Order: sequence, then structure tokens, then C-alpha cells
Amino acid sequence: MPDTLSQAVQRLNSQLPLKDRHDRLSEPLKALHREVIKSLVMHARPLTRPEVAALVGEGEVDAAIARLGKDDLVVLSKDQRQIVGAYPVTSEATPHEVHVNGQILYAMCALDALAVSPMYEVPVEIRSRCRVSGDTVCITQDGMRIMEARPPTVRVGVRWQMPSGDHAAHSMCMEMVFLRDDATAAAWHGGDLDHHSVFTLDEAIPFGARFFKPLLA
Repeated sequence: MPDTLSQAVQRLNSQLPLKDRHDRLSEPLKALHREVIKSLVMHARPLTRPEVAALVGEGEVDAAIARLGKDDLVVLSKDQRQIVGAYPVTSEATPHEVHVNGQILYAMCALDALAVSPMYEVPVEIRSRCRVSGDTVCITQDGMRIMEARPPTVRVGVRWQMPSGDHAAHSMCMEMVFLRDDATAAAWHGGDLDHHSVFTLDEAIPFGARFFKPLLA
């Protein structure tokens, strides 16, 4: 397990370097990337193609979407023409519901779910399940603060691995999970702490915030 929060952020950045990929984009594509995330969080939907065109130009829509998809900054539809998600959130159903502004969207993983509220300073309610026991997990969050967690002992588990396939959302994100308590977490990692880390909510929230908030700068 990483010794510090900084080491955890560095390790995740080495496996999924979203900020580095974002920084290499042109200014219009950086703006598009930020607006895609914002639309998903604030309106629970991706940008439409006309909205993408307004940011990058009518003739650049397909190229812009393809570039963000190639860099795995966004998740694309099967026909590769529509954006369906952008880390940390997606319109695809996942085990992690995030309720924002009276609407429901989904987080790619447990860590991502906890990053949404501090990214935009909006209150959220997260509804998920323990990966091992299947018990319901419900977290009410306002920015960096947990208002309520049920169960109060819930942990976030990360199995460290490189992404596979086209999108980390469909591979490594599947192994960043909520766990009911420390005993359940121990059963989950089986003592393999080289490849698994367990975080309290108070640790996981700044972890997620430090990983994702730089994308909005």
C-alpha cells in the first residue's frame, strides 16, 4: 500500500495519466474535455454533437471525439461517434450511482464517485454496494466532507493494475471498489498489499480530488 496520499496519486497517474494526456491537447480540445465532464456532472448527460461543434468547429467534431477517445480521456459509444462518459463519470450504468442536482449519473469506480463532489463543490449522494458482501453502501457528501456514510465503516479498495482494452473504465476501474469494513477489506485483498490498497473515506476523498481536480484547472 502507498505510504502517503502523494504516492497513491503518483501511482494512479502512472497507470492512468489523465492530466498528462489532457495537457498535450490543443486549447479547444482541453476546453471540450472540461465541458464534457461538466455536462455529465451538472446535467447527467454527455455533450451533444452540436454542442461539441460549438467548441471545436463543425468540421472538427469527429476528429475531436476520436482524439479524446484515443487518449482514453472519454469513453465512446460502440459506433465511436458519441461520447458516453469522461472520467470520473459516465452515462453508462455502473454499480456506483451518483445523485447530483436531482439527477442520476454513474461513476466509473468507487474512487471516482467520491471525487465528483469536491470537483464541483456540489452535494451528492452515492449509492453503491460492497464488492464482497453485496451490502448497500450509501454516502452523502458535500465537497470534501462526508455528511453521512452507511455503513460508517465503509472502505475503498484499489487493486493496482494497468488498463486493458480501449478504456480503463472497462478494466482497471472495475477493481476500485467499496468494501463494508476492515474485515471485509482484508478478505478482499487476501494479504496481497503489493497490489491492493485500502483507504478510509477520509483518505479516499482527497485522493480522488487530487487526481481529478487538476483536469479542471
